[in-house]
Amino acid sequence: MTSANTNPPSNFIHEIIDEDLKNGKNGGRINTRFPPEPNGYLHIGHAKSICLNFGTALKYKGICNLRFDDTNPSKEDVEYVDSIREDVKWLGFSWDEREYYASDYFEKLYGYAVELIQKGKAYVCDLNAEEIKEFRGKLTEPGKESPFRNRSPEENLDLFKKMRAGEFPDGSRILRAKIDMNSPNIHMRDPVIYRILRSTHHRTGDKWCIYPMYDFAHCISDAIEGITHSICTLEFEIHRPLYDWILDQISVPCHPQQIEFARLNLAYTVMSKRKLLQLVQEKLVSGWDDPRMPTIAGMRRRGYTPEAIRNFCETIGVTKFNSLTDMALLEHCVRDDLNKSAPRRLGVLRPLKLVIDNYPEGQTEMMDAVNNPEDPAAGTRKIPFSKILYIEKDDFREVPLKDYFRMAPGKEVRLRYGYLVTCTSFTKDPVTGEVTEIHCNYDPATRGGNTPDGRKVKGTIHWVSAGHAVSAEIRLYDRLLSVADASSEEGDFKSFLNPNSLEVLKGCKLEPELAKFAAGQMCQFERQGYFCADIDSKPGAPVFNRIVPLKDSWAKAEKGQTQKKK
Repeated sequence: MTSANTNPPSNFIHEIIDEDLKNGKNGGRINTRFPPEPNGYLHIGHAKSICLNFGTALKYKGICNLRFDDTNPSKEDVEYVDSIREDVKWLGFSWDEREYYASDYFEKLYGYAVELIQKGKAYVCDLNAEEIKEFRGKLTEPGKESPFRNRSPEENLDLFKKMRAGEFPDGSRILRAKIDMNSPNIHMRDPVIYRILRSTHHRTGDKWCIYPMYDFAHCISDAIEGITHSICTLEFEIHRPLYDWILDQISVPCHPQQIEFARLNLAYTVMSKRKLLQLVQEKLVSGWDDPRMPTIAGMRRRGYTPEAIRNFCETIGVTKFNSLTDMALLEHCVRDDLNKSAPRRLGVLRPLKLVIDNYPEGQTEMMDAVNNPEDPAAGTRKIPFSKILYIEKDDFREVPLKDYFRMAPGKEVRLRYGYLVTCTSFTKDPVTGEVTEIHCNYDPATRGGNTPDGRKVKGTIHWVSAGHAVSAEIRLYDRLLSVADASSEEGDFKSFLNPNSLEVLKGCKLEPELAKFAAGQMCQFERQGYFCADIDSKPGAPVFNRIVPLKDSWAKAEKGQTQKKK
């Protein structure tokens, strides 16, 4: 698996561009593009491509277009277009006025198809899908020519015009490039470049009933826009000969260079839009923005920052080799960013009542609490302290182990920003045996957690004042899958969904200021992890998502799995 290292991240694409600039290629011009298909929400893999394309343009003082390759109206929706725009902006990139659509070029694409027909480089074929598959042959066997391959350019042009006019039913005829049925590259065996498809397009409506295939529209769109470096993922490497062949046959204004890089494969999740759509449609998650999803929308809702994602994409580098990247590396980048920027707050997730018997009845003190020890400019805030507090259930043990330094009978601990207290007694539920209340005494001379006499107290726990605390719902999100790589396992990927990917805690107690947090505001609950106010929060009833714990609880498990696979 890919992991963090101190070496500069590799980027062979920039090495290619450096050489192009050195040789004066494209007149020193750099123009990239990010070309998503609007058939789903973008995920972290797309974030790598966004950062690469827009980041490359920024590095070389070039430009990057945002182009929607919207050639399949049956799977596309304006909802996806809107979400893609939002994701790119949120990651910190701008395309200015350069927002384009493959559908902008439908008339030009049709014209280029006509040019291929007139040159005898394309023909209308009547074979159905099954027959085309049969005639294509296998990787180890050549294909067979279609019986319609040698139609004249005039007949093909007439048929193609009738296809456009809607004179034939869906699937009855296609337009194919006329290349080589004996090619060792199966994508060069007379690929389909147009099909009949009666489906309302989100931009062109019902104007068209024929649509170009992705491989045909993509390269021509690049050429129309003057793209210099067409950067795509490694699975398109085998498509590159077709990309070049199409552009070589027609009178396009330029011939972009296609360069492929390894896509991002992230452990403990799925990176297929088809599978992600399945999770949404089958309601196995709450939606595309479910915080367990690897979508940019899901990560944004969970509380990941654009800075952390950009740093992650920079850290993993750009290579030609497929690998599986640890989720731990992404979470490390998130922690690293939030550690510097997130304010600290106190929150008790599983509250246990603590009564300070010798503290004055009805008294409230305002304690000074540090907002962020990593940022001195963040200053301090006041938090209320009173006779009755809440602490974490895990911070008390009736019978402590040897190295347990938190609260136990007779043991003294420090209340963060408060006082030193010593447990004197506790009560238990007579039925369950669960501890329900702890009693203690405090030392008035230790305000702020100080020890004027210099005595050593190892344990420090957090708390909130019971009379001032706000009740909240806390959602503890974990990894989507229980295995690192479901694709290497037998069975449906859904059988590996992590049953513990979401734990909802009700009645959590937070310091009062957290009731004012707006959706998207982030903080660190001291000793607990990083949290983000969710869009489900309501006035007086906050909901927080755990972004990441303070430490990687999966590190040992991942290390064990890696060693086992070796």
